[in-house]
Amino acid sequence: QLNRGKELMVESLKLPKDSLLGASIVTVTGNCEVFVENYKGILEYSPEVILLQGKNHKIELTGKRLNIVYYTNEDMKISGRINAVRYL
Repeated sequence: QLNRGKELMVESLKLPKDSLLGASIVTVTGNCEVFVENYKGILEYSPEVILLQGKNHKIELTGKRLNIVYYTNEDMKISGRINAVRYL
């Protein structure tokens, strides 16, 4: 219930949800590049699957020749042939 109240306040004040609620932002460019912001950690990393922990969910990227180009505490860039992005 507390989270819902926080969401309503953020919406009513027109504040950015990503920074205040910790929502992950996933930007996909074609099928060869993904930029992820606001993730918590890397759970699995292979050329076929990259699994990331978000605040409230996991983000799974599947494909071929997946590679983390760079990552920081706030964001990361992934390249390769992306077949799917799923929220678990």
